[in-house]
Amino acid sequence: MKKENLGRRLLQIVIVLFGISFFTFGLTYLSPGDPAEIMLTECGNIPTPELLEQTRAELGLDKPFLVQYGNWLKGVLTGDMGKSYSMKVPVVEKLVSCFFPTLKLALASLLIMILFSIPLGILSAVYHNRWPDYLVRGLTFFGVSVPNFWIGLILLSIFGVQLRWVTVSGGSTDFKSLVLPAVTLAIAMSAKYTRQVRIAVLEELQQDYVTGARMRGLSEKKILWKHVLPNATLPLVTLLGLSLGSLLGGTAVVEIIYNWPGLGSMAVKAISCRDYPLVQGYVLWIALLYMGINLLVDLSYERLDPRLKEER
Repeated sequence: MKKENLGRRLLQIVIVLFGISFFTFGLTYLSPGDPAEIMLTECGNIPTPELLEQTRAELGLDKPFLVQYGNWLKGVLTGDMGKSYSMKVPVVEKLVSCFFPTLKLALASLLIMILFSIPLGILSAVYHNRWPDYLVRGLTFFGVSVPNFWIGLILLSIFGVQLRWVTVSGGSTDFKSLVLPAVTLAIAMSAKYTRQVRIAVLEELQQDYVTGARMRGLSEKKILWKHVLPNATLPLVTLLGLSLGSLLGGTAVVEIIYNWPGLGSMAVKAISCRDYPLVQGYVLWIALLYMGINLLVDLSYERLDPRLKEER
């Protein structure tokens, strides 16, 4: 990617982040409920009018909207997203502490997904309209149709309640506690990714260069691994980047079922407690992750397909 294009993309990211921050701050400002009253109630204090007024002044809630947004944006630019109302810790500190368990879960889920979906997708494409293809398509249909929370509850019932291989209470981030949530997430993602691998490989197998390679006497194995798969990687890399972005945003349902201390469960708790600084920081953090991953995916295109570099 040329420097001009890279600079344009970075400028677009800054503009989008500014718009998202303003929109999120405006929604939290207009949402019902008084953060000062909620904060005092959770601390066990009686929210008297005098105490409410004092708390609003300390939090800056008594100032006009644009002043509040300007102060918050100034803090964000210096790395200070404010302090969580409900957890009494800096927002940045809480986001970082929840990000690493989410990253661990995301990478484990992606690894399981890749290990299963790529071989199954290739198998389904190579044996198109034969019994291996029908079997793989049936499995992917089941994986797409069944919701994550149902799979999670079934796995937790079998391996946690009946076999007692894992603790039902959760709350830990060790390897033993990681397996079930990673498998739960990987099942649905593997079903979608297997279908995409199958479609991408089938499209490449119908190209003219494959027919030419067969006419030159190349083996099907060499055609598949040396020619077809490298050309089928671009759409798969895009889907992989989107999957990673959604996982890093936190998968609230699965995290709540397994009591996994990640970003998803943290966001649900923050919304239920009307913890506006934490919600604002979470939304901005997720937007930054998504756009950063999309930029990295775009940069990887030229490495995977040099023809794109020549076109640009």
